[in-house]
Amino acid sequence: MVTTKLELRTALGPVYRDVLLTPPRDCTADEIPVIDLAPLFSSELSERQKVAKQIRSAAVNTGFFYVRNHGIADSTIAKAKQRGLDFMKQTPEEKDKLSSRKYSKYFNGYTGYASTNISPSESVDVRESFSFRYSPELDPDHPMDISEIPAEVRPWIRAEKFVWEGTAHIPDYKKDWVAYWGSCLTLARRLVKAFALSLDLPEDYWDEKVTHPGADSVFNYYRPRTEEETKQKFVGLGSHTDLQLFTLLWQDSIGGLQVLTKEGQWIKAPPIEGTIVVNIGDYMMRLSNDTYKSTVHRVTNESTLERVSMPFFFGLNFNCVESVIPSCVSPSNPAKYEPISCGDWCQMRFKIEREAFDKKAAAAKLAPSAVVVEA
Repeated sequence: MVTTKLELRTALGPVYRDVLLTPPRDCTADEIPVIDLAPLFSSELSERQKVAKQIRSAAVNTGFFYVRNHGIADSTIAKAKQRGLDFMKQTPEEKDKLSSRKYSKYFNGYTGYASTNISPSESVDVRESFSFRYSPELDPDHPMDISEIPAEVRPWIRAEKFVWEGTAHIPDYKKDWVAYWGSCLTLARRLVKAFALSLDLPEDYWDEKVTHPGADSVFNYYRPRTEEETKQKFVGLGSHTDLQLFTLLWQDSIGGLQVLTKEGQWIKAPPIEGTIVVNIGDYMMRLSNDTYKSTVHRVTNESTLERVSMPFFFGLNFNCVESVIPSCVSPSNPAKYEPISCGDWCQMRFKIEREAFDKKAAAAKLAPSAVVVEA
């Protein structure tokens, strides 16, 4: 079959994948299964282990699955979506007052249309986004002032107040977004227990390492597809893998998410009402000694309607230095990776992304950009 070469940016440098030139097809239920999380709320360990078994099956296969009965209220999702649209419907000048490139050290704030290029093999990303990161006083499970958290964790807190100060004129913006972010954080802490069980670890294996975690929320806005974008085959968001343990993704009814199978075939991960998409990140793949798969994915909005997605990226406390999980190592399968912290792992990728984009921007005589790769 005819293939093309896809270049991917990773924390360890570029890697390449052969991709079939056949059109994307719909996924099957086996490739991206739907997992019911209701048993995770059971007091019976055996019930929670059933969910863990399903998670393991999906994680070693495509690394993607849907979850239902996840505990995040429809009203919480709807309000966050509306606040995101309220922000995006502002003038370019108003949005630029929260420019990540201009005002953020840690990729918080607004990233403009066509200002990133996550995949060197594909077009610039025709999307806009708004991002914010973990802040301990907003943590729904144990809120505290940053001065109260351990000294070794404190330097890794990436929240910046300007994102809320610059959106104070939008009614309920912070309240509704923090409610959604907090619900995702609570769900992620429950899911990380299931992931531990799935890897034959004690259920509380990561509990003390997700007290002040990587917990990043993004609102992605894709404008209605233009004729020129269709003609030039622009992507909404280029091919990439996510960085941390796993991602929770709410997507609207428009669709556009595509996942690359190990055979090099793009498959569609269409919206399923009442579900959230979960996918494995690079750090989880590393910790599991490549047992679990961090799979390449992209967004191509082919619709003439606007598209919205709200990903939430979850990892360990950024100061935690972790080795390959003991249950994923054996005499015939030794550890492939050295210990590294979740924070340092992410910074390696950010550095590569930033340098690559700034080099391209310099060649095109554009302003440098603080590239946000998590999406």
